[in-house]
Amino acid sequence: METQKQKKSFGQWLKTSITVRMMMVGILILVLLIPLSYIRSLIQERAFRQEEVVKEINQKWGNEVLIYGPILKVPYQIHTLKKLWDEKTKSYIEEDLISIKYAFFFPNTLDIKTNVESETLGRSIYESVVYTADMKIKGSFTTPNFEIQDITATDVLWNKATIIVNSTNLKGIKSNLALTIGADSYPLRSRYTQDSYTNTMETKFLNENSVPNENPIDFSLDLIINGSEQLRFIPVGRETNVSMTSNWASPSFNGNYLPDTKTKEISENGFKANWKVLQINREFEQDFFGELPHIDSSAFGVKLLIPVDEYQKSERATKYGYLVIALTFLVFFLIQTISRIHIHPFQYLMIGLALSMFYTLLISISEHSSFLQAYAIAGTAVVLLISMYSKAILKSFKFMGFIAASLAALYAFIFVIIQLENYALLVGSIGLFLILGTIMMISRKIDWGND
Repeated sequence: METQKQKKSFGQWLKTSITVRMMMVGILILVLLIPLSYIRSLIQERAFRQEEVVKEINQKWGNEVLIYGPILKVPYQIHTLKKLWDEKTKSYIEEDLISIKYAFFFPNTLDIKTNVESETLGRSIYESVVYTADMKIKGSFTTPNFEIQDITATDVLWNKATIIVNSTNLKGIKSNLALTIGADSYPLRSRYTQDSYTNTMETKFLNENSVPNENPIDFSLDLIINGSEQLRFIPVGRETNVSMTSNWASPSFNGNYLPDTKTKEISENGFKANWKVLQINREFEQDFFGELPHIDSSAFGVKLLIPVDEYQKSERATKYGYLVIALTFLVFFLIQTISRIHIHPFQYLMIGLALSMFYTLLISISEHSSFLQAYAIAGTAVVLLISMYSKAILKSFKFMGFIAASLAALYAFIFVIIQLENYALLVGSIGLFLILGTIMMISRKIDWGND
């Protein structure tokens, strides 16, 4: 009889002990981290799948575009004296060995006017932003100065001078390219290069009337090209002016140079932007002898953003999953402690799984609608489910209403944090401080000594 009483009292202690309840809730929170981690992996997998589909769409339409040129390319001779032993004269003779190198001269002025017509292409539930850019490129070359490298005029091979234009996306070009320089027109043809990033287009040898060996000369080039996501330029002109208009309403201006804030306009119908870059603003010279260096780091331009990234927001929401589960369990724990209503660990587990289901609903619905709609539907479904379940457990409409209001406020608070970027930490910290203060005020009435 005494043993049975001891067992009964021990079982009763397990049911009523606050310490045991707290340990049980803590263990369940740790267990529920497992499904939350799987949900985060699912979101990352779907996001990776989106990147693959977008990349495939962009490759077929045309990848991002970087324009680099036009550049005047002039070969010149280098003389190297080499001593050779002559068996006949039994003495050394000097032989002049001639090698060919190239000089590259950037334009004196470079003006680019671009109209970017953008659209979205979709496959299944994924979409990418693509564009067609219509460019009008004009400028001028001044007479190159070879004397700074001690190269004589007789060693400059003007009859083999060419013009080159570099781009990262030859596949997207939709017009026959012909560079007009002076009174002559020269087709641009692709040429093999060891540079794996940019591709080179080059003219045939320039006519005598087309080379700026004595006087400056003007050039022009019309280019229509398909691209995706980004359009950038390298300011190779001594003075580079770029004017861009587009029907895309969500641009992100990037690179080493930003557009003029006085002329920049962004509206729901598109944007307008103008850049002006001088040689003194750059990190490279106006001419190069020997080989052309990599100056891609000096590029500037625009990135066309898709306004909403549902997967990024869903992943940010899952980061607060631990907080939602912990605070919800804490609410049920406080109600259980104050009201002396027994809640079984299995019921805690069901509540935790219902909270985890919010994120699977969120990611699946957001793939077919906006994030706001998905969040509202998933949140409403979970709040109603847990509220009705709590009514069955707690046998009280008052407690059910309190839990529904608490969950709704918590989900609304997290949604606000997700939407914010610059003030997310500030708002989150203030919100958590208020939640902690509320819990402290409620828990002060609990008799923690009754264990």
